[in-house]
Amino acid sequence: MTVDGKIQSLNAAIRESIPHMQAAASSNPNAQVLVRVINFSNGAQWHIASPTKIEEFKWKDLEANVNALTDMGKALSMLSEQMKVPPMEERALPPVLVLISDGQPTDDFKAGLNDIMKQPWGKKSVRIAIAIGKDADEEVLQKFIGHSELRPLKANNPEALVERIKWVSTVVLQSASSPPSQISSSSHTPVTVPIPSVVPASTPSVDDVW
Repeated sequence: MTVDGKIQSLNAAIRESIPHMQAAASSNPNAQVLVRVINFSNGAQWHIASPTKIEEFKWKDLEANVNALTDMGKALSMLSEQMKVPPMEERALPPVLVLISDGQPTDDFKAGLNDIMKQPWGKKSVRIAIAIGKDADEEVLQKFIGHSELRPLKANNPEALVERIKWVSTVVLQSASSPPSQISSSSHTPVTVPIPSVVPASTPSVDDVW
């Protein structure tokens, strides 16, 4: 994330997407949308630790570390702890997990993903991945997604990155917060969220820079 302004573009794209995310969430007042963020550069740590209401969400810029490791596996293991009941409630909408990366994991990604999939809410989560630049490991991101009909979203320039994050922040969020069927009468059976089939195309008028 240290080259070609990637981290600055990511920060700008997220800030630009927040109003769209808030608007998408407000379309279903019966669903409460909470946001948390993990940074996995040179270790994994909560960047935004407390579940924050989308109406109150403010972005804190990430900083790039030179020669940083990509501890993606550790980040997923940390996330898996939050997929348990508690802290997750038995009756809730499936969480949306968005993984953004410009490289490949330098630790045990498989172990972290297994930790996610061991949890009921991990299995039921909607998992989306955004590959920033040509060096992103799309095979790893595809394994994270775990859905044959959905590929990692590619962002090879700042404009495309904004488009991808806006899509996740609006279309996917709206689908997850407004499922076609309500919670099952069984408190242990989460609803299934339909994954939107229309994915935004790359911006054709802008050259790839990453």
